[in-house]
Amino acid sequence: MSQMEIDRVLSQIRTISSQVRRPQAPVAGAGEAAAAGRAPAIDGFAALMKRGVEQVNAAQQSAAQAATAFQKGVPGVELPQVMLEMQKASVSFRAATEVRNRLVGVYQEIMNMPI
Repeated sequence: MSQMEIDRVLSQIRTISSQVRRPQAPVAGAGEAAAAGRAPAIDGFAALMKRGVEQVNAAQQSAAQAATAFQKGVPGVELPQVMLEMQKASVSFRAATEVRNRLVGVYQEIMNMPI
């Protein structure tokens, strides 16, 4: 992975991190979420997780499309480009898996706490 790609990924991580830390303005429909028993913060977390899963899915689809195009011999699709797309998809999937594992671990710790 080139330095430019690493910098781009780090920039995306910083952007998402700053969005999580930034206090959210009241969202239209927040009253309905609270009335339904869900806090607005949970809705924000759920939206963040959904967006993350969608980005992982998009990276995997992009890698699959690049591989298919290379296999078909489409002009302009080079092997290094395909390998880079596949590595990005792999890294994003491993990151999502690690986040899931940590969330499961935290959930288990909370459930095992004495009342």
